[in-house]
Amino acid sequence: MMKNPQTVTFTLNGERKTFITRPDEKLLDLLRREGYKGTKFGCGQGTCGACTVLMDGRAIYSCLLYSMQAENRDIRTIESIGTHDKPSEFQQELIAAGAVQCGYCIPGMIMSAEALMKAEKTYPEEVVREYMDGNLCRCTGYEKIWDALQTVLARREAANKAKAKS
Repeated sequence: MMKNPQTVTFTLNGERKTFITRPDEKLLDLLRREGYKGTKFGCGQGTCGACTVLMDGRAIYSCLLYSMQAENRDIRTIESIGTHDKPSEFQQELIAAGAVQCGYCIPGMIMSAEALMKAEKTYPEEVVREYMDGNLCRCTGYEKIWDALQTVLARREAANKAKAKS
């Protein structure tokens, strides 16, 4: 039985939803309890990035945010990015680069990259590093993940420049 139940309403992956929660329940725990298992528990301290989701377009650590703080916000999880049959551009590049080993960090990496690609039109290295900072990977040494991201960003930047010229 839930102690001090409250409701929280927010847009989740494009759909307005209401959930029963507790005042002390973290957004990560609410999402996982409701079946959004792509958002991972890593450290619980906001240092690993495994729990990264987008809130109003910005990457945030859902392990640090109380579920009630999501009230009337727009929350996107990894489940809103591509599908098994139709992966996003970055997901395709991660696969092509062989960048996914255990896969635990990948949802957070993808969500941080999504925030970057939505907010920026050019991708200087220092900006990319700032967006991706706080996403830890224990398997790959980051090189293949970085290469996959750079491929996508170069393609997007070229498309943005082409649009600006026309």
